[in-house]
Amino acid sequence: MTNKPLTGKVALVAGATRGAGRQIAVQLGAAGATVYATGRSTRANRSPMDRPETIEETAELVTAAGGTGIAVAVDHLDHEQVAALVQRIDDEQGRLDVLVNDVWGGDPLTTWNKPVWEQPLEPGLRLLRQAIDTHIITSHYALALMIRRPGGLVLEIGDGTTAYNSTNYRLSAFYDLAKWSVNRLAFVWSAELAEHGATAVALTPGWLRSEMMLEIYGVTEENWRDACAKEPHFAISETPAYVGRAVAALAADEDRARWNGKSVSSGELAKVYGFTDLDGSQPDAWRYLVEVQDPGKPADVTGYR
Repeated sequence: MTNKPLTGKVALVAGATRGAGRQIAVQLGAAGATVYATGRSTRANRSPMDRPETIEETAELVTAAGGTGIAVAVDHLDHEQVAALVQRIDDEQGRLDVLVNDVWGGDPLTTWNKPVWEQPLEPGLRLLRQAIDTHIITSHYALALMIRRPGGLVLEIGDGTTAYNSTNYRLSAFYDLAKWSVNRLAFVWSAELAEHGATAVALTPGWLRSEMMLEIYGVTEENWRDACAKEPHFAISETPAYVGRAVAALAADEDRARWNGKSVSSGELAKVYGFTDLDGSQPDAWRYLVEVQDPGKPADVTGYR
């Protein structure tokens, strides 16, 4: 495998403004891919998330990493905008090799630890539209382009593996349904794409040190361990680059079809492909969650990163 195994490949990362989506785009770029980075936050207009990160910044990071980054402002609930995006990719590249469905934007819409009858209904329903409808709309248009060539890869990015989400309540009816659904969509795509030589995988990062999470704990990436004084289990957290490297490894694997229909985590794939997080570690957050955090044991990441 060369240093740029994805040279000549074209990827669409839907929801690439920040967090996991941004670094998935960057790591695909580092592997040589041309990456269309989409989202609603631009230098000209902030999305309802009202955060400073923009898709233009993401595209610049992709190019700086060694790929070709192309920023396109898209609301993935808007059928016409998504159709125009895919038509542009077809016109400019004539192919699509990797689709990453990472659209979310549901954090400000989530109410935790309240039963459904005490939840605000409209924000919850909006969360479901953003988390599920966007992925279906994007796949409707993008997969028709992908299947023109065998070997395509689509990833549904969520929170929690299917195994974990099937037995654990995720503290909100809307959040729970959203994160279960994206994993199920990967399974659906796997059935629909198999005869076309394409692969679909549900992928979850662990405890993500996204821009928002670092702000919540009042730390930066440089001093993130200071947050462990407040939340000891934060010691298992990982950078967004970790899941980005997981996506790049899957995309570069000629035998990627072995993962078709599977639900996996960044930590699981690190053990298979040998990539690390930026600090050289291999955090296995979901195994840690099941074996240490959920049972109420003291925080100890020994053997988990």
